[in-house]
Amino acid sequence: MAVAAVAGKLGAGGDPVAVEVLLPPLSEADPLHAEKKRILENRNLSCEIQIPVTCSAADALKLLDQIIEAARVVYMDELELYFAGDDVGPFSARNELESLNVLFKTMKKLLLTSNAAAKEVLQILQDEIVVKLKSVGKSDDAWMVVQTQNHDAEDSLLKWGEHLGVKSILQIAFFQGAGRGMVASESIGVGEIALEIPESLIISDELLCQSEVFLALKDFNSITSETMLLLWSMRERYNLASKFKPYFDTLPANFNTGLSFGIDGLAALEGTLLFDEIMQAKQHLRQQYDELFPLLCTNFPEIFRKDVCTWDNFLWACELWYSNSMMVVLSSGKLSTCLVPVAGLLNHSVSPHILNYGRVDEATKSLKFPLSRPCDAGEQCFLSYGKHPGSHLVTFYGFLPRGDNPYDVIPLDLDTSADDEDGTAQSVTTSQTTHMVRGTWLSRSGGFPTYGLPQPLLSHLRAALGCDIDESTTEADIKENDKVVLETILSIFNPMLEALPEQDDSHREGASWDVKLSLDYKDLQRKIISSIVTSCTSALENF
Repeated sequence: MAVAAVAGKLGAGGDPVAVEVLLPPLSEADPLHAEKKRILENRNLSCEIQIPVTCSAADALKLLDQIIEAARVVYMDELELYFAGDDVGPFSARNELESLNVLFKTMKKLLLTSNAAAKEVLQILQDEIVVKLKSVGKSDDAWMVVQTQNHDAEDSLLKWGEHLGVKSILQIAFFQGAGRGMVASESIGVGEIALEIPESLIISDELLCQSEVFLALKDFNSITSETMLLLWSMRERYNLASKFKPYFDTLPANFNTGLSFGIDGLAALEGTLLFDEIMQAKQHLRQQYDELFPLLCTNFPEIFRKDVCTWDNFLWACELWYSNSMMVVLSSGKLSTCLVPVAGLLNHSVSPHILNYGRVDEATKSLKFPLSRPCDAGEQCFLSYGKHPGSHLVTFYGFLPRGDNPYDVIPLDLDTSADDEDGTAQSVTTSQTTHMVRGTWLSRSGGFPTYGLPQPLLSHLRAALGCDIDESTTEADIKENDKVVLETILSIFNPMLEALPEQDDSHREGASWDVKLSLDYKDLQRKIISSIVTSCTSALENF
């Protein structure tokens, strides 16, 4: 979305008496357009606001709060909209960063063109925006402890990259419980570039076109470019003459993602949706491998050696691309799945410093990583890997993020025909026909009418159970109806909680990495389900 900033109303002498701040308008192509528009209208919010240049700092900050509230609505995604209810935000770190950054850019443009009187109030607003940006995710940053560890290979990678045009104000560090990461070598402000990678160092299908793997397989059995990249990586790892040898030298021998879970790690997950997800993914990869080998070794023995093309090496290449790849729009305009050396060292956070980084700059032919919130010198700089639940991060990355992940939801398999008939689901979003829950501690509304639960789910259940509430419903009937709804929710989640008995710490002592990660995931699921049960039970006790 574009950023708009205009001078605003002019006084008699031609000087502006107010500065007009414009948010990007709601796009009619947005499937959430109608619902976002309804929320803005119901809350009397506007995507444009006049800020008098003579207003006090207190009044200016009140106007800023209004425009931030509107920006949050503009940048809501489907999940945030589902769980928002009457909440005015913040809805998530992602949403808050998007909202505050568009306003930061707007103020920055206005400050360049405004007169002295307007600049005074604009500077107050921009300073407040920076304060708010600094507070996003601050509690999530402190937990990581730097470890002293040899990182000669990583230092060599940085020197190699800098020799080939990488620009960085980040340095490598090792963190307890997270392995490698990158810290700011100096304080970095909002919008400043922390890392810049030349397009020539990005590993993509455009690079693949120059390889012997592509030349051999381009007309063979309709093999996709994604599969060719896997095969190229598997071989290139052992190519001593590779241009990318310093990069491959820094990659771990084992990625330790869910795809590498052993029997004990999988057994610890039995009964969870994650168990099914990992088993299906492993089965898919094994089938893919069996379709490729030994066929390629037989047809192209000089390119695909049997000692290199093993199942373990193929799985390693798959895990490399799952855990380290990024979606990038190259200078050609093509959206490609890529490996980006050096940038792959950045760790993920649900409150990242770097949020938007997916397009090569056409002028510099480089991929830039600008900060969406400030990062102090010596502080770990986090990247966003995307809006993923813990199950996805365990399966394809091998970790669970610290802090509250708003995307950790439990989908519910409910009959949505009632929604289809009365429009309940469609009143939430234009396409919402599924329901879900997440930890009720994320909700700011613990009592009637939502009890910390998502409004769309309650509306669906009230309709399905014949417990709708309208203006004529008496207080006694409302309580009786909600009692039926809450008891129905308990009938779903009590058995789920019983199936996840609490584990004592003895199960973790001496356990392998995969068992520990499985137990951490089950603890997270238990915490979410327990919060649902507690919220419903507490509400019923108060009736």
